[in-house]
Amino acid sequence: MNPGLNNLQPYPFQRMRALFGDAVPNESYAPINLSIGEPKHPTPDLIKNALISELDKLANYPLTKGSDELRNAIAGYLTTRYQLGTINSDSQILPVNGTREALFAIAQCLVEKEAAVLMPNPFYQIYEGAALLAGAQAVYLNTTRENGFLPDIENVSKEQWQQCQLIYLCSPGNPSGTVAPAPLLKRLIELSDLYDFTIVADECYAEIYPTNGTPPVGLLEVAQSIGRSDFRNCLVFHSLSKRSNAPGLRSGFVAGDAKLINSFLQYRTYHGSAMSPPSQHASAIAWQDNAHVIENRRLYTEKFAAVIDILKHDINIVEPDAGFYLWLNLDNRPGDSRSSNKDWQRSDTQFAKQLYQQYNVTVLPGSYLSRKSDGVNPGCGFIRVALVADLEQCVDAAKRIRDCIKQ
Repeated sequence: MNPGLNNLQPYPFQRMRALFGDAVPNESYAPINLSIGEPKHPTPDLIKNALISELDKLANYPLTKGSDELRNAIAGYLTTRYQLGTINSDSQILPVNGTREALFAIAQCLVEKEAAVLMPNPFYQIYEGAALLAGAQAVYLNTTRENGFLPDIENVSKEQWQQCQLIYLCSPGNPSGTVAPAPLLKRLIELSDLYDFTIVADECYAEIYPTNGTPPVGLLEVAQSIGRSDFRNCLVFHSLSKRSNAPGLRSGFVAGDAKLINSFLQYRTYHGSAMSPPSQHASAIAWQDNAHVIENRRLYTEKFAAVIDILKHDINIVEPDAGFYLWLNLDNRPGDSRSSNKDWQRSDTQFAKQLYQQYNVTVLPGSYLSRKSDGVNPGCGFIRVALVADLEQCVDAAKRIRDCIKQ
């Protein structure tokens, strides 16, 4: 048995179910679940129709490398969205079965045992599991209000960089929604040259940003701006789950360094991870269409405006750059004398349970998304609210959260 299995911690939602185990929700309120980042907007008809049109292709084995149609569609998306001069669809792009599986598999492919894998803290738990099951050491970089919810890479020691073979970066971030700025990405590329590690940029929320906002910058975009059209040491991971409200399609891609892509393709050929032909065709159609993405963005922008307007008088909100999460700090309440009380600062689990019991709203305690590092758990005192339900439910939930905070 893989000894790394003994080091895995329960998944956040497993811990949440245990927390709520003896809780009985107030049935006078309809249940609203804002704990899971599962999009609830309708999957566009163009994707469903494309799937149906290719069902006869289920009789064919799929190519692990993906069809020319799909890789060309992804290349077109990347060059348009990130103003890339060019990207080679044959050698620099690999379709995958959603970013969750690929983010895990990339560490198994590229990381040696006992190496270091760096990751933001809080984080998407797949990063940690991938590192531990690869036999590596997980190194947590705290992202806090004080450092703008970005990993402080300048405080990573020389020894840690020497041991590092891979760093996970999530931008826009889960859970904070913070976008890594171009100077940070440029500095990471410089460090990767110096210490020879791979930058794995999870950019699955890149298309969800305010309607009138600036599109989040991407790692490949920055790499090309400094003359790195080969994208050496750089890999980006994108998905249709959030962009196109198609989490069940399990469709995404990896793009970047051709040498790394080739190694990952070889790994995946043995791994047996090929997307079905109908899914590949539907994905190609989705990557070529932007109208549904614009509408999706409008819906999230509308929900954020309404929810923040309800909560802003009772909790100090840092509005996210992008994504569909609100990362609410329970310690920062206008005029709250309890802000220095340590018991209150550790109350994210207590608050989440109370909100569930009294108001039938489910949110995720922030401490379940992070680990204690440098003496602190940077998720303590936070709750993650996924604004994935419809506008009416999000507004209703915000009012209930406000009432719970006032208590």
